[in-house]
This record gives sequence, C-alpha cells and structure tokens, in this order.
Amino acid sequence: MSTEEKPAAAPRSLAEALRGRDDASLAALLRSRPDLITPVPTDLTQLATRAGTRASVVRALERLDRFALQTAQALAVAADPATYEELLGLLAGDDGDPAVAAALPHTLGTLREQALVWGGDDRLRLVRTARELLSPSPQHPSPTGLGPSVQEAASGMSPGRIQEIVTAAGLPSTHDSVSALASLTALFRDRTRMAALLDEAPHESVEVLDRLVWGPPYGQVTADPAPRLRWLLDRGLLLPTAPGTVVLPREVALHLRGGRVHRVPEPVPPPVGTAASHHPQVVDATAAGQAYTALATVEELLKDWDEGGPAVLRAGGLSVRDLKRTAVALDLPEPVAAFWVELAHAAGLLASDGEADERYAATPAYDEWRERPAAERWARLATAWLAATRTAGLVGGRDAKDRPLSALGPGLDRSAAPEVRHRVLTLLAGLSEGAAPVPGTVSARLRWERPPRGGRGGPAGSPAEGDGDDLRSRLARWTLDEAERLGITGRGALSAHGRALLGAPAPRRPEAEPEGPGDKLPVHHRPAPPPPPLSPAEQAAAAADAARLLAPLLPEPLDHVLLQADLTAVAPGPLQRPLADLLGVLADVESKGGATVYRFTPGSVRRALDAGRTAADLHAFLAAHSRTPVPQPLTYLIDDVARRHGQLRVGTASAYVRCDDDTLLGEILADRRAAGLGLRRLAPTVLAARTDPAGLLEGLRAMGFAPAAESAEGDVLITRAAVHRTPPRSAPEPVPDGPPVPDDTLLTAAIRAVRAGDLASTVPHRTPAGDRATGGGLPRTGAAETLAALQAAVLTGEALWIGYVNAEGAASRRVIAPVRVEGGFVTAYDHTADEVRTYPLHRITGVAEPADDAD
Repeated sequence: MSTEEKPAAAPRSLAEALRGRDDASLAALLRSRPDLITPVPTDLTQLATRAGTRASVVRALERLDRFALQTAQALAVAADPATYEELLGLLAGDDGDPAVAAALPHTLGTLREQALVWGGDDRLRLVRTARELLSPSPQHPSPTGLGPSVQEAASGMSPGRIQEIVTAAGLPSTHDSVSALASLTALFRDRTRMAALLDEAPHESVEVLDRLVWGPPYGQVTADPAPRLRWLLDRGLLLPTAPGTVVLPREVALHLRGGRVHRVPEPVPPPVGTAASHHPQVVDATAAGQAYTALATVEELLKDWDEGGPAVLRAGGLSVRDLKRTAVALDLPEPVAAFWVELAHAAGLLASDGEADERYAATPAYDEWRERPAAERWARLATAWLAATRTAGLVGGRDAKDRPLSALGPGLDRSAAPEVRHRVLTLLAGLSEGAAPVPGTVSARLRWERPPRGGRGGPAGSPAEGDGDDLRSRLARWTLDEAERLGITGRGALSAHGRALLGAPAPRRPEAEPEGPGDKLPVHHRPAPPPPPLSPAEQAAAAADAARLLAPLLPEPLDHVLLQADLTAVAPGPLQRPLADLLGVLADVESKGGATVYRFTPGSVRRALDAGRTAADLHAFLAAHSRTPVPQPLTYLIDDVARRHGQLRVGTASAYVRCDDDTLLGEILADRRAAGLGLRRLAPTVLAARTDPAGLLEGLRAMGFAPAAESAEGDVLITRAAVHRTPPRSAPEPVPDGPPVPDDTLLTAAIRAVRAGDLASTVPHRTPAGDRATGGGLPRTGAAETLAALQAAVLTGEALWIGYVNAEGAASRRVIAPVRVEGGFVTAYDHTADEVRTYPLHRITGVAEPADDAD
C-alpha cells in the first residue's frame, strides 16, 4: 500500500502530535506561549517536554479565558482519553446547552493550538501536568466542586468493606476489589439504575447529597453515623477518606448535577454595558480639556521642583510628607498627585539627580519636551502611561512584607498593567461612538477573559498575586480613572485621539449597539481575540496620529492678559511661553481653572527687578500684552518698588550695607528688628554686619526694605531662580510580563531550527562495523574510520549521522553533509542547525550512515 493510502495513525504522545503540525500551527503555538522558544528547543521532543513543564503549563492556564479553563477542568475529571461527545456532555449536561455546543469547537481548538490538549476528537488528552493541576484533591479543591472518583476514594479501603458496599448497592459480589469498584462505578454512571437506587433513598439522605452536590464534597461524620448517613455509606454514595471525614464520589455528584461539571458554564463573555451615550464632539472636547489640564499639571509640578525637588528616601521614593506638600502645591488629592509624579517619571521628565544629597528634579528631556507643540507633549505622556508597568494606584498601600509603598519608590511595578490598560481601552473602542461603559461590566469582562489567579476558576497551585487575587479588576478601575484624567477619554467614552492612540479601527455606529447591558451575544458569536500589541514603529505612528487629531481641539496660546484695577491680571486661556514665564516672575498665581488669575504684590515686583528687569521694562511689557489699559495702582506699585529697589546695596565684608542716604541707614540702625544682624556704622553711608550677605538681604527684606545685592566691583547682581536639572536620564523600562511575543522573523528561524534538529534526532541510522556505541547512544568509531567515512562522504555527497561533543562537554547527535576535510577540521552543511559549520575532528565521537527508508 502506498504512503498516500495509509490512514493517519493517532499520535501516541504530544511530541508526535507536534510533528503532525504544519509550520503555521507551530508558529501559533510559539506565539501564544513565548516561553517555549526561550531558548529555542533543539527538536520537537524537547519542545513537547518544555510544553509539559509545570511552570509553562501554569502560565498557559493563567492566560486562558473562563470557558477555556472550564473546558480544561472538565477534561481533568473526564476519562483519559475522552471523546468529544463525553466532553460536551460534561460541559452542557444531559439537557444540552446550545451556547456551550456552539462555543466548544473554537475553545477546544484554542487548547489544541496551545498544546494543552492533543489527540483527535475520539481520543482527547489533557497534558499530564495540566491534569495534575486541575484535578480535584484535598490539598487543591477544584473550582468544579467535584471530589475524587470512586476508584480514588476507595483506594485505601479493605476488600471486605468494598464487597459489603457492592452487595448493599444491589450488585453481585466479585472475586477482587478492582472488578467490584468497576461494577460500582458503572452503576453510578448509569442514569437509569442510579435513579432507581436514589428512589429508594430516605428523604433525609437525599438532603445530605443535595448539600454536597455542588461542593465542597467533603463532610464530617461521627463514629456512630445517623441512619440517613449510614444508608449512604452502606451503598458507597458517601465514601470515607479519613477518620471522621466522608466524600461524595465524583460519579455520584455528576449524576445529581445532570452530568454537568460546572454549575454555570460561561461559554459567552459578558457584554460591556453602556452607561450613557454622548455626542462624539462633546466627548472629544471634554477629553481635549482634560489633556490641556494634564499638560499644565505636569509643567506646574516640575516648575515647583526647578530648584531641586524633595529628597530621595533611603529606601527610594518620595516621603509621605513630601507627597502631601506636592499635593497641596498642585491643589490635588494625594493619590492624584502621586499619579502625576509617576507619569512624569515614566515619561522620562523626572528622575533623581544621583548626588550625595540625592533629590528629585526635572531631567534635560523636560526642557526639550516643553518646546514641543502641546499635542505632541500630550502624546508622549499618553504613550508612556500606556506602556508603563509602574502602578500609581498602589501608592499608600503595603507590599507583601507589610512595607509601605511610596511614590517613585520600589514595589510599584505590575507587569499586567500595560496589558490591562490596552485591553480596557480596546473594549471601549468596541462600543459605539460616544458610549461610556458601565464600570462593573468592564471588570466582569476582564475576569472572564482572565479568571483571577489561584481563586475561583483559577488553576490549583498557581501563584497568588501579592496584592490580592483580583488585581486585574483594580487595574481596570484605575485605568478608567487615569484615562479620564489624562484626556484619553471624555465623560467616560473613548475620544477620537484616544482611539488613534490605540491604532483602533473606526467605531461602530450606535444602531449596532446591543439595547442594554443585559443583552446576550448570539451563541454562534465568538468575540475577536484582543489585537496584538503595537510594534515600536506602529506605536510611534499611532501617537503621531493621535497628536494630529488632538491639536485642533487644544486652545491656542494667547499673547495677552486682562489687567484689572485690583492689582490682578486674568489670563483667559493658555499663554505663550515667553509671556507665561515673565508673568510667572512678575506676579503670583492666585487661582487656576479655565482662566488663571495672577496677583501683583511688592514681593513679586521686587522678584522681577531682582531678575534684571527695570521699571521701564515692566511698564513696556504690561502695555504690550494687556488688552486693557494698565491700571494706575499697578503703575504706582511698580514705580514705588523700583524707586526703593537697589537704594540699599549689600556686599561682602562679612557683609555690608551702603546707601547714599545716611538718614535711611540711621533708621535701620535704630530699628529693633536689626539687632540680630550685628550692624555697625563704618562711614556715613556704609554699615557693616556680622551676618553673611544672603542673611542680610533676607533680614532687610523682612524689615520692609528693598535692598539689592552687588558684586565686588560694585555692580548690581541679577538673581534668578536656580534651575536644577539631573544628568541625562532615560525613562524607566517596563517590567515585562514574561518573554516577549516573538516576531515573524524569529518564529521562522526557530521553526526551521527545531525541524532540522528533529530530523537529526529521529533519522534512522545504520551501525557500521566496529561501532562500539550502545543502543541509543552516540556513535563511536575509531579516528581512522571516522576520517575515512568523512572523506568518502565528501566525494559521494552523502549525509552522515555523527556524534559531537562541544567545548562545554555537551553531547549531541547531528546529520551533516561534509564539504571539505582538512587541517583537522570538517566543514559540512549541518542539517540540525540548517547552516554550514566547521567541526574539529577530535570532538567527533563517531559516524554512522543514515538507514535506507523502509518504505
């Protein structure tokens, strides 16, 4: 019979099942489980072994949706192997469930694709490690609520007791315990006979079964059980597992459940409900306003830290007192202030300066960022937030060791954060344009897509999250709040520039939206899987597109203010940077909002004069940038401060004061407040002081004077606020959630190498005369015989099977086609590595010829 006429044999192992896959199927496996490709397996047998390791299986199970996990749990309690019909019965029950029947083929295909299930529909097998993790046990109860099978529960029972149970259940006695338990199992699985047996049960006994049927299946009994319990124990409907403990066998529970493993199968994801719908233009305008506020907040934060921000704690991070002080300066709650601090850090605008007295300060990148257009600055913040693993919502909590979590400190990275943010925004993008979701339905959808670790629905033995099992739900709530704060959403709905930031497709029309949050999706519908993360180039293009859409919605910077007679100025919108910078020196910000109110005071005017401005400069500046006439009180204020400014001169003696008006110096000497300055007259126009110049300046200003500092040459010193910057710093790298998903180039090369290695490990070979290798070991031939075989293969062009030991002592078998043998080396095409390589002859243990094909 030809090869084409032979029926395909069922795979006997996962490795054989993988050998039957094409390259596209192997690529899908490695893409869904990237840990299998790190490092690249040598062959398909090693790939199958790695796919069955506990760590890899736990990780794969944790990334299943709820129905896929329920399907795996059903296979874990089914016979091994199971048929498709048996699996469908365990999930849909005796009465059937159209939704389960519609969803199961796709879900089973997903489990097969991820190498968690293998075999045809007539012999479905769950990988052994997954079965061990998901099977019910006293140490790790199953989310199904099922207990052990009859065979497992009665494993330690005496043969005599087993025969007594069989007889009491109305079954003929047998000669051994194995057949007796098989007979009892068959009874419990037979719906008709089992129904007849339960019809004979006392009502009180049935009530006991009803309490145990959905789990937990274990109960406590006394040494002398009540009659209702005795009836169940005598017939094996309850089996003892330990002194005083009984269990409901799995087969009995399945009969009482109508064949259903789970009380509530969830084949269809819960829909994301719509809380409200807004006009898209209202959403975009609201989001744009939030985006402008976000930029202003970050600038105000870093401007406040221009002269050097708070000190870095010894353990790293910002102290509670400094965070509170920052929140007061920004006029924000502390959790919100922590968010902005963390966002500036994630965007690379804020870092520690690395000095001995380490402090936080803006980075040089901040100065570059300030010069960019507003929309581009927002896009940088939004992109940094979307990819950051640092989670500001954890600030104020405590870690697993009960240590406080501080802003900018360690312990805030959560590798799931970027994925959750991206998924939440993708769910919003799936709603109709302008639709805001019901927050609870977003969390419910995420819990269906990724059931909580180690909790209800999670794999037994999976690692629990230190912050609680449902971290993803908290991340979803924080994402909705932070996206609104950042201007990605407006009024809860995803904006147009937020959609562009995701690279999401065009929104659905409102008429395509389900009528309400309770509407079910059609049973034949499977939601599209979440889109893969964008590559760096795609993310940069998406950010540029988002900035382009946001730019027209942001207010244009103004070149004017409105001066008022009460010594205030109103900025009706954002100001151009030169105007904002000088006005920030000349006046103090009194209130912020849609319009910013500045107040002019003697101290603020003196600050501008200290910075080198003259009274004429200030008058000209205000006249040029005010849409209203300059009020007379403001003119008088500037002139009055300028007239007194610099009238006193402070220099270095320790310090001195000089003034052309000796009467003014006499007034200072007579003032009691000057006692601490240690002043004495050196000349009619000069006073000397014991304090330093800076202290003398502060003291005289506190007394109401307006002194100016001067240099050793007698020139007035212009003082500006010192701007402190850190050395160049890069933004913090996100903590990856496991190995990255391989790209197509890596997948193609890896699959080629795995197949080549599999060919080398499975190709038949003939043992040559004189081969001293044992069965299954490396071929071992003499040096002369090895050299002769290699030289002959160069002439004939044939391939050889060789044993090779590398410099680290690792042995391997390879199939090579020798090209040249010279100088103690053989150059050959290595089918295992799929490339030409050179091997030292002394590291080749021996050679063997590939066997002829048996077919």
